[in-house]
Amino acid sequence: MDVKSAFLNGYVNEEVYVDQPSGFEDHKHPNHVFKLKKALYGLKQAPRQWYERLSNFLLSHGYERGIVDKTLFIKKSNSEIILVQIYFDDIIFGATQASLCEEFVAAMKGEFEMSMMGELSFILGLQVKQTKDGIFLCQSKYCKLIGSLLYLTASRPDIMFAVCLCARYQANPKESHFKAAKRILKYLKGTSSVGLWYPSHSPIHLIGYLDSDFADCKLDRKSTSGTCHLLGSSLISWHSKKQACVALSTAEAEYIAAGSCCA
Repeated sequence: MDVKSAFLNGYVNEEVYVDQPSGFEDHKHPNHVFKLKKALYGLKQAPRQWYERLSNFLLSHGYERGIVDKTLFIKKSNSEIILVQIYFDDIIFGATQASLCEEFVAAMKGEFEMSMMGELSFILGLQVKQTKDGIFLCQSKYCKLIGSLLYLTASRPDIMFAVCLCARYQANPKESHFKAAKRILKYLKGTSSVGLWYPSHSPIHLIGYLDSDFADCKLDRKSTSGTCHLLGSSLISWHSKKQACVALSTAEAEYIAAGSCCA
């Protein structure tokens, strides 16, 4: 779902004035300015005011704002649930029952000018394939060098450690770092269609895994923590990060990784 002229829907709370736009000058009062009632594109307040109006509208219709992700809205009706995710003027939504989606679309069209984009197939660089058995995510269009590789880790946890390691040397790369990046590209060339699979029928229980090396960085002897979390059999979170302090033993490095995993 796409909101037409989304930022123009926000109301301005502060006093904001603009010069008379070309073609709409008042020749009797050429030095006068206009006071804005609604936001304009290019105005710093526009994204905030649009989000405030949209969130207030959803909250007034029984939705709850996400605790961690403030752009996620959830509405429960008995045992059914609908999820609404906002990305500026693009809105993704899904529900356990078709009637909830129809109700949401009707409410949004009654308040804003909307255009339905159909079933989700591409969003924020993620390619989405939906089937009756589940959802498959991949980013085959982003198999390039470091900048794109960092973005590619959104659906490729298998390259997370290697890409993050190469990214540490972007400011002053050497030939060895370029060779390492090319090695990642060679791996991606044969695995460009690899992605994440989210089956439609999966048990709902959270499992976390963690690991760490010990003093592997040759420059500062810091360890690296790696964690991943699965909801049933669906991978929902992962990261690879150098630890902030130098661990004095393998046990300490593992303990730091465990702390970050639980957090």
